[in-house]
Amino acid sequence: MNRQAQAAVMFLVGAALLHAGGTNLYLRYVKAGLQWLVLTAGAVLIVAALATAWYEWKRARTRKAAQEAAQEAAQAAASEAASEAASEAAPEVAPEAHAHPEPRISWLLVLPILALILIAPPALGSYSAMRTGTALQHPYGYMKLPKADPIPINLVDYAGRAVYDHGRSFGGRSVRLSGFVALDKNGAPYLVRMALNCCAADAQPVKVALTGKIPPVLQPDAWLQVTGTYTARVTHDPVNNGPIPYLKVTEAKPIPVPSDPYDESWNN
Repeated sequence: MNRQAQAAVMFLVGAALLHAGGTNLYLRYVKAGLQWLVLTAGAVLIVAALATAWYEWKRARTRKAAQEAAQEAAQAAASEAASEAASEAAPEVAPEAHAHPEPRISWLLVLPILALILIAPPALGSYSAMRTGTALQHPYGYMKLPKADPIPINLVDYAGRAVYDHGRSFGGRSVRLSGFVALDKNGAPYLVRMALNCCAADAQPVKVALTGKIPPVLQPDAWLQVTGTYTARVTHDPVNNGPIPYLKVTEAKPIPVPSDPYDESWNN
């Protein structure tokens, strides 16, 4: 692949990064705090691509001017030599070397870039969650909860308080949390959030088992907002034997997929 093609591919990669960083698409790959790095990387690649294209254009013009000057000098010398020695045969001129075109198959490198721009990958869901053990960690401490009833709380925070604080901080109040549905091989329902430290590659599930007034039909990967009360019941993840608390559901309703489907509370 020549320099012009390299510059074109670099420009497309930079444009893809700017597109991802300027929309919510980047949240499918990295956490929200890294948006500025995605945008910076895209801008740097575009500037580098433009600089490469300008340098190649300038070098091509310089090369063309040098070739034209050499041809004029050769023609002048040949004309002078012909006039001085008309009897001598004109020297043969070696044919110019022709550059071989680059293989067109190299442009297939553009296809993954176009896929990044045109096709948004789905966030990790129930398939990954049920094949990975719960990543619930013992919290270092607990933030003060609002006085509302039900208490709005993220799923990871609820799971930590339910398992390690035994629900004492809830004070008997109900809670409201959201996540996507996952079903185990026996059809038991879980509400799950994928928690990440840096990017989607290190995302791990935190699971809450559901009991009580569960909707009769649950679709895996569907998002629910669930209101319920703490229960001391705890089960263990069959993948890694990690603790999974229960929530006694009193109300559940479907919600749209959030713009940021991952939980980043571990980074706060």
